[in-house]
Amino acid sequence: MRLSQMFSKTKGAAFMPYVCCGDPNPEFTLKLAKALAQNGADAIELGIPFSDPIADGKSVQAASARALVAGMTPEKAIGIIGKLRKEGIGVPIVAMTYYNIPFSFGEEKFAVELKKAGAQGLIVPDVPIDECGPLSAACRKAGLDLVQLATPNCSDGRLRKIAARTKGFLYAVSVVGITGARGRMDARAIRLVKRAKRMGVKVAAGFGISSPAQAREFEQAGADGVIVGSRLADLYSRFISGKLIGERRALAAASKFAREMKRACLG
Repeated sequence: MRLSQMFSKTKGAAFMPYVCCGDPNPEFTLKLAKALAQNGADAIELGIPFSDPIADGKSVQAASARALVAGMTPEKAIGIIGKLRKEGIGVPIVAMTYYNIPFSFGEEKFAVELKKAGAQGLIVPDVPIDECGPLSAACRKAGLDLVQLATPNCSDGRLRKIAARTKGFLYAVSVVGITGARGRMDARAIRLVKRAKRMGVKVAAGFGISSPAQAREFEQAGADGVIVGSRLADLYSRFISGKLIGERRALAAASKFAREMKRACLG
């Protein structure tokens, strides 16, 4: 399934939780992704951890650090995507990482390996549209959607340029700054969604969305998708002690949250 097809099959807004691959271990990532898919997730954004995650707030930074300490690598993360597919997870998977990883891997090889493993898309937040030519070409050749990001302070001209180049959907960043749960949403983020929708693209909002009420607010503004990461990491990390995690309670908390968010995304 291409990412664009997902939206046509989803009532309301698609719910896309972010999962940091390997936090606190690969086995939990597999179980968490399955639990989310079984409890309302329409897609999974799978983070490939990087040592300098400049767009991420403290919750996702901590998750990335735990995953790296536990030995997660890009190769292992791609392998986990393959395992999810072999174990019957059918929802779209969008990999998210920083440019140093595909650059070091080799853009074409990285895109091909992601696609072979079963990913549908890729998000690389530190590569603006003016500099994404080689990566965009590699993704296009491999049949992978390279998702572009837009921030609330984008001019209409630049937003139009981003909308024309994004594949799968446009990622509407709902805050000016890094990821992380927020108590209130910036009115500029709601306007960003509405502006992008007028340009004829599918739009998913993320960065800072942490509650069903916020998800509903974006769905009512016209967002085709809602992405949540930091709040989910906060929920399950309460059950982490060292390299161990109380899986039963962590998965129960994540599943409950997924059901609540999906209900909100239905409008």
